[in-house]
Amino acid sequence: MSVVKINVLTVPAEQREVLEQRFASRAGAVEGSDGFEWFELLRPVEGTDQYLVYTRWRSEEDFAAWMEGTMRASHGGEGGERPKPAASGSTLWSFEVVQQAAPKG
Repeated sequence: MSVVKINVLTVPAEQREVLEQRFASRAGAVEGSDGFEWFELLRPVEGTDQYLVYTRWRSEEDFAAWMEGTMRASHGGEGGERPKPAASGSTLWSFEVVQQAAPKG
């Protein structure tokens, strides 16, 4: 089954709009990656300053290939000037999907 990667980003209130705009401007960047299945950016509603970046992949290998290729290049890993990060911290959670369900009908 699939693997899920959740990047937990600590984002100060004054940087929320910056973070959301950056994700909006990268629309389509991950969707064409081999093994990519799903993406969601989850905004905190109350009690936390942590956004969740949810991605689902066919396999751990597909995620690793994206990390070393497209993601690294899009985040300035190839040299270019990078803007100041909107997040003040980041933690990556990893899960394997063991059960799933979809709406009936």
